[in-house]
Amino acid sequence: MKFKTRLLVTFLIILILPSILTGVAFFVIGVFLVKIPFGRDYFKYNMMSQLANEVFHDSMMARSLFFYLFLAIIAILFLVGIMLTQWISHSVFVPISRLNLAMQSIAEGNFEYILSNDNRGEIGELYHNYEDMRLRLKESIDEKMATETQNRELVSNISHDLKTPITAIKGYVEGIIDGVADTPEKMDKYIRTIYNKANDMDRLINELTIYTGIDTNRIPYNFCKINIADYFGDCIEEVGLDLESKNIRLNYSNLISPEAIIIADPEQLKRVVNNIVGNSIKYIDRSKEECEIDIRILDELDSIRIEIEDNGRGIPSKDLGQIFERFYRSDTSRNSARGGSGIGLSIVKKIIEDHGGYIWATSRENEGTCMHIVFRKFLNVTDE
Repeated sequence: MKFKTRLLVTFLIILILPSILTGVAFFVIGVFLVKIPFGRDYFKYNMMSQLANEVFHDSMMARSLFFYLFLAIIAILFLVGIMLTQWISHSVFVPISRLNLAMQSIAEGNFEYILSNDNRGEIGELYHNYEDMRLRLKESIDEKMATETQNRELVSNISHDLKTPITAIKGYVEGIIDGVADTPEKMDKYIRTIYNKANDMDRLINELTIYTGIDTNRIPYNFCKINIADYFGDCIEEVGLDLESKNIRLNYSNLISPEAIIIADPEQLKRVVNNIVGNSIKYIDRSKEECEIDIRILDELDSIRIEIEDNGRGIPSKDLGQIFERFYRSDTSRNSARGGSGIGLSIVKKIIEDHGGYIWATSRENEGTCMHIVFRKFLNVTDE
């Protein structure tokens, strides 16, 4: 019941109930105490004025009547006051006290205090709003705690992965200083290793920069028209050199029209390819006779599909739907060969979705994994 209704009912009770009870009291006093004639005896009197004259002529009877009426009115008002106080207390003050206790629990950080909402009107709305606020705060706190945990894990992962190349760089630099690299071949090997380790550090720092951009939606994009055939021709040449140095075979097939164009950021698209290829390298199966990565560009009417497939260890089916989540690892072991920040594929998904595309993965354990990326083609008006 709403407060306005409660106030109206309270007003009517205060106005009507005492009047009714006073009338009843007057009747009882008149009949049983003052002996006012009633029923058949009442008709012995011709008029109410005669009854009044007879009553008030007897002063003792008048005093008794007013005294009993006074006591009756006091008793009636007292009874009505108690009834209204109990009603208001039970319907207003008790629920508000429970709500106050619940708010104190929220202030103390306890978000598990639930108010059973069996009230209506304003009290019911307050309870509903409290429960909605509690759930939102609890969700916000849980998300904050999860984010803090993820951030600590990210710092730990990045620290671990930066330490590995830094240690290697220091070791090779010391080798050069100590004269261990005493031949041109050794010197070239040491310098190339230092260069590769520095690139690994640069990649990790870039991932961290992009990660902060994901959280603030401030990834810098410079969209332009890209000819897919020309772009991937150059991209594959660069990727191929890196894979060749790691003894991994690259197979590339382009099955789209030479004029196919998409709208994309060349730098971020390159990051997508490098992250996926880097992930394939990280989990490549060296026990196989030949390690391979296939990159295929396929034509699908108004869109193009990019497939990047490896013959690595594969991903368990239970993990396949979670690999694009931040910090998720199907392999939780921490070693230098399979380290990583755990945000590479989440960055890939974010960039692709910001381009209006989508990505998914298919995989079989011990056979390999294939990443499927779809972008819409850019269609000129003349093409339509």
